[in-house]
Amino acid sequence: MPVQSSFSRSTVIGRLRAAGCVFAEDEADLLLSAGLATHELINAIQRRVEGFPLEHILGWAEFCGLRIRVGAGVFVPRRRTELLVREAAALLGVAGAERLPSTPPIVVDLCCGSGAVGTALAAMVPGIEVHASDLDPAAVRCARLNVLPVGGVVHEGDLYAALPALLRGTVDMLAVNAPYVPTASISSMPHEARVHEPRVSLDGGPDGLDIQRRVIAEAGVWLRQGGHLLIETSGLQAPQTAAAMVSGGLNPRIARSAEMDATAVIGKLL
Repeated sequence: MPVQSSFSRSTVIGRLRAAGCVFAEDEADLLLSAGLATHELINAIQRRVEGFPLEHILGWAEFCGLRIRVGAGVFVPRRRTELLVREAAALLGVAGAERLPSTPPIVVDLCCGSGAVGTALAAMVPGIEVHASDLDPAAVRCARLNVLPVGGVVHEGDLYAALPALLRGTVDMLAVNAPYVPTASISSMPHEARVHEPRVSLDGGPDGLDIQRRVIAEAGVWLRQGGHLLIETSGLQAPQTAAAMVSGGLNPRIARSAEMDATAVIGKLL
């Protein structure tokens, strides 16, 4: 591991630990191995001490074994979202086996942020057709850096309004990590998220489910019969998300991972 001569690993760890970084050792190793010039490293360490997300400093986040490009003001993909990807990949494997090779499964990464979900699915399930969309122009710019190299397309706009009309009734998979933090809970989130990630990527309304309800309400218009809607949510919110899917004509099940502290609700269009 290349280490800047002006900084010892222990010095960097000490500065990060004093600033409250829980994984100071790992973060120090990442910063020291990033190939930064001395002045860049000084700036990077200072920014981290001041509370900037490490991923924004490095320019990437690890997700599903990939390096996903992220930038300032863009939501950083969380490890818990890997549950959503695993569940989606398993269903897409079945969907792909049921279709002709000339008609690949169509996947939409809605509220895509950096496009991490769509990018990871393209890597795990080769041959799928990926569309990603987001309302935030900064997220769209970032998503294009990740999604375009895997053959996908990124659209800018509010939920389904961003998508080409020709996708109506043809989508095999809607994979959605919509904001689901209740508005009143945002103030208690970690500094990194609360200050440096866009509120639109966090705020799910009074009970955290406003965007989920909008997604579920129109899912049946875009999914093909037998297609699936997957939504990341919290353990407490999952029953409400599932109930909304029932009202929307979907047959839901709840998937959980204690290891990742993750929950997703998976609905099949009947």
